[in-house]
Amino acid sequence: MEQDVVQRVKSDPDYRKLVAKRSRFGWILTWSMMVVYYGFTLLCAFDKELMGARIGSGVMTWAIPAGIFVILFTIVVTAIYVRRANGEYDELTEAIKARALAKTKVAA
Repeated sequence: MEQDVVQRVKSDPDYRKLVAKRSRFGWILTWSMMVVYYGFTLLCAFDKELMGARIGSGVMTWAIPAGIFVILFTIVVTAIYVRRANGEYDELTEAIKARALAKTKVAA
């Protein structure tokens, strides 16, 4: 019986839609995070003059705001994913579960 429910869920068009949307969105966020993280790392490794250059007459270098940007970018990307997951993805998941359970009760 459990396999039957699994097959109904997998054959649901909303399930396929959910998997495709979540996967595509996840890869977009993954690649954006990789660009930011590896961009920062590559700047530190290959453009030490820029990252070590002071901002104004103070002691702060460009590496500090770049590092803060990386941290803030991570927080923003996480918040974007959580908001979408708790909204759109949860709605689709609940609709899929409701249909699968309704078919199970009808069959019983």
